[in-house]
Amino acid sequence: MQKLTNKEELVMKILWKLEKAFVKDILAKMKGVKPHYNTMSTIIRNLEEKNYVGHEAFGNTHRYYPLISKEDYRKKYINSTLAAYYDNSYKSMVSFFAKEEKISADELREIIDLIEKKK
Repeated sequence: MQKLTNKEELVMKILWKLEKAFVKDILAKMKGVKPHYNTMSTIIRNLEEKNYVGHEAFGNTHRYYPLISKEDYRKKYINSTLAAYYDNSYKSMVSFFAKEEKISADELREIIDLIEKKK
């Protein structure tokens, strides 16, 4: 599974929400400056080449849908980040966020509660 560009990830997030969409539908859901229609078509074709997106043809137009779930992509992305930056250690990753003050003690307690409930 290839890593997606930021723009490709944005398109996938929209497709995961919509489930099926035409290019115009994806553009309508984008916030801020929107790419040109042809640029969006190119991004989606790149996603098809990477096997993230499939399509149904309706004459000259296509309706696109995700071939990979958001959960599967998230797992792959987190696992590759964990391996690349934290030596496959969840403890190192959580410690990083704690040191950077990106996670509070209360949130850590909630995580511990979740872990203990699973046992």
